[in-house]
Amino acid sequence: MFDSADFPKPALIALNDVELEVFEAGRENEGNLVVLCHGWPEHAYAWRYQIPALVEAGYHVIAPNQRGYGRSSSPAEIRDYDIEHLSGDLTGLLDHYGYDDATFVGHDWGANVVWGLTLLHPSRVSKVINLALPYQERWEKPWIEMMEVLFGPDFYFVHFNKQPGVADAIFDQNVSQFLRNMFRKNVPLSLPAPGMAMINLAQAETPLGDPIMSDSDLAVFISAFEASGFSGGVNWYRNLDRNWHILAGVDPIIQQPALMIYGQHDTIPKFDRLPEFVPNVDVVSLDCGHWIQQERPEETNQAILSWLE
Repeated sequence: MFDSADFPKPALIALNDVELEVFEAGRENEGNLVVLCHGWPEHAYAWRYQIPALVEAGYHVIAPNQRGYGRSSSPAEIRDYDIEHLSGDLTGLLDHYGYDDATFVGHDWGANVVWGLTLLHPSRVSKVINLALPYQERWEKPWIEMMEVLFGPDFYFVHFNKQPGVADAIFDQNVSQFLRNMFRKNVPLSLPAPGMAMINLAQAETPLGDPIMSDSDLAVFISAFEASGFSGGVNWYRNLDRNWHILAGVDPIIQQPALMIYGQHDTIPKFDRLPEFVPNVDVVSLDCGHWIQQERPEETNQAILSWLE
């Protein structure tokens, strides 16, 4: 069991128009930087098992709470959470710590940001390691428009965009229950209930499956979202179509060495054509669900460190 007292102490770092709460370890390994990028609805604490393993292996590690999370800034404007701003925060961290480039590791939405960062700023990324979310091919039409056609108006990506503020308020009213119900594994498969799945999850009184973390670890996430609210993180979803336009003229091929780690029981599908867009990719699948590095920390660390060698 991880003791939260062992997690690095944060620093608030001013970058451009925001401050980011950043957790740093292994400064003695300066010159060999790994940047860990969390997903939704998460926190840098999601990397609690990877940070000490990377430091022991000789890496300088930083794990930011990205804009909208923890004690980092949460701008009011939705467009301030687009991929240009999110990737700009990461290049700003490189500048702050004095690095030309780094290995970037992302999970879930953090993986999406790392893919976007690598497309927009390829010279700043030496290697890519992404968990759960594979590279997303740019569709012919904007993503939310396509998702509404394919999955309907209650699909949570669409709902976040078409009914701004509705889901955020429900999450904010049910922080503990929502996160308790979210961070689960071995959830039995069932037909989707009517309505918006994430709102249903926030309002469900009884969790399904098994918890992926201790109550003390969950308390770190609960405390963070009680302070920050959920709108900042949800605003990332509200920029998907804006990101589609931003990436229109970008070379879609990622040339950096990459490692893609899937959870075999994740509901996010694998991307069979991944090598077309990421030709230098290696793929690993672990026996777990979506919360890969928290469900299978030792196996995740082994996969990352053996690939980095």
